[in-house]
Amino acid sequence: MNIHGLRLFHQVAQTGSFTKAAELLRISQPAVSSQIKKFEYEIGIQLFKQQGRGVILTEFGEELAEKAKNFFSFEGHIESFIEDYRLAKTGTIHIAATYLPANFLIPKWAANFKSANEDINLVITTTNTKEAFEQLKQYKADVAIYGGGISERPEEVEWEELFEDELWFVVSPQHPYANQSISLGEMVKEPFIMREEGSSMRDHLFALCHTYQVKPPKVALQFNGLNETIRSVMAGYGANFISSLVVRDYVENNQLARVYVQGIHVTHKIAICTRKNEKQSPLVTKFIETCKKML
Repeated sequence: MNIHGLRLFHQVAQTGSFTKAAELLRISQPAVSSQIKKFEYEIGIQLFKQQGRGVILTEFGEELAEKAKNFFSFEGHIESFIEDYRLAKTGTIHIAATYLPANFLIPKWAANFKSANEDINLVITTTNTKEAFEQLKQYKADVAIYGGGISERPEEVEWEELFEDELWFVVSPQHPYANQSISLGEMVKEPFIMREEGSSMRDHLFALCHTYQVKPPKVALQFNGLNETIRSVMAGYGANFISSLVVRDYVENNQLARVYVQGIHVTHKIAICTRKNEKQSPLVTKFIETCKKML
């Protein structure tokens, strides 16, 4: 179908005048009349009929005018959709996050971002390190937000470090090692409460034991969540190796206590990750910039 002819017809139908349509389109009135006649010939149906000194729509012309109105209204909607997306005003961002940033950083980042971009949807999946990177590589996520070591960084991932976080050994305040300085060998003889295999904290602890050639601790209790892990240590059983971001308030409030392991100072990275050599959409770029401004 001749969309140009339909557009001319729509303007004439809307204004009720060939002359007014020509003025809006900034072309001559004879040109509009000629194009409308050509359009009628192409579709094989009369659109206008003579009435006195002017013309009115035929019955078919009235029905087509209504459909053309809807058609060009939807065209305008599509144009606005494209422009909004190009300017990062609407759309959906899929985020895969490891437990630390998902629980202690992203809620504030997301709230700030949504307050300024209410028409952009954020879909956040909390998972372990391995799965977060898999979702990113398999295009199930647009961005991964990661807390862990740089050694875990896949080759396919573009890595932008935000800051470093200390890792602490913690026990309950009633534990014999609470606020004490001991060796790593002594520390790992304690039963540990850890997250599942694949979590960065667990991998960090076992790598630390390998580096210092001590036997890894027994994982006496295993949970899939941070809160369950922390509360079990607070209850008085075992120890944990965990981000200072997670437990700092508990330590300051004397609900947990640090154990100072001699010669050990471990940090890990908080990073925003995207697929390497891929230009990010305006939406993702806007979200990343919002996160960085809030640090």
